[in-house]
Amino acid sequence: CCRVDPYGFERPEDFDYASYEAFFSRYLVVLTRRAIKWSKLLKGKNSVQKSVKVKRYIRKGIPNEHRALVWMIVSGAQTNMEQNPGYYNRLLGEEKNHELIEAIKTDMNRTFPNNVKFRKTADPCLQHLLYNVLVAYGHHNKAVGYCQGMNFIAGYLILITKNEEESFWLLDALVGRILPDYYTPAMLGLKTDQEVLGELVKMKIPAVAELMERHGVTWTLVALRWFICLFVDILPVETVLRIWDCLFYEGSKIIFRVALTLIKQHQALLLEANNFPDLCNKFRQITQGPQVTECHSFMQKIFTDPGSLSMATINKLRETCREKLLSQG
Repeated sequence: CCRVDPYGFERPEDFDYASYEAFFSRYLVVLTRRAIKWSKLLKGKNSVQKSVKVKRYIRKGIPNEHRALVWMIVSGAQTNMEQNPGYYNRLLGEEKNHELIEAIKTDMNRTFPNNVKFRKTADPCLQHLLYNVLVAYGHHNKAVGYCQGMNFIAGYLILITKNEEESFWLLDALVGRILPDYYTPAMLGLKTDQEVLGELVKMKIPAVAELMERHGVTWTLVALRWFICLFVDILPVETVLRIWDCLFYEGSKIIFRVALTLIKQHQALLLEANNFPDLCNKFRQITQGPQVTECHSFMQKIFTDPGSLSMATINKLRETCREKLLSQG
């Protein structure tokens, strides 16, 4: 049995190889079918038009060989890169902000210590690419600079694209457009969305909302890492990539769909909690196990379990939650 997964992550000591093999043999059939459909759709072209068919294909998963290309196209990163030739390299050639450099250097060895491709001994060592992407982004978007959490996101982008410049433009799509104000110093967008999740849980899973209130557990405590790391290092890698497929195409509402599905699927377990630490522990448990490993069935559930969830509803909740946060100072 392989101790390292195809993305370079070391599997934990207690990894359940038997369950994983059983899942993967079934999933391989799905992947093969999807690969044939995607090859027909792309027909060797480097473009794809947004459509109901493409949305359906993306929800069913982008094969790894096409993933970087499709992410680049549907997120608008490809267009931005083509309209700004040489911009990425110019950023790396500019005079550097030393505070930014130090903050990034501090996080280098903390980024995926369980991934063999990010070790200094690796050849090539992806730490160098990660450093460049984060330095370039910090100088490109001075309002954000560098914020913890961005290293994990950029790291995943590098694993998939294997290309610095593409990773930079995808990071820009996420930080600049898909998740605005998540990584700014005040993190207003991130704080707002955690409040929005709380409101959605009140509407859709009221028993869990009441339980949280009773034990004094805030959504920040539970969901901060879910949102800031976009489920990286929280859910299995295949599942995260399937979530990101939809995130690049459909935007930030996907994060709410995933969070609500995790909570709804495990409502009975969460409601067994008797106290604050017990509830926090159960929230850790719900991101593990076969239900999240089986990424194909999990992704089908995120579009059914939470029920309807329009961008209009989310934006309305964002307005009221942001106002509330601003009034609290």
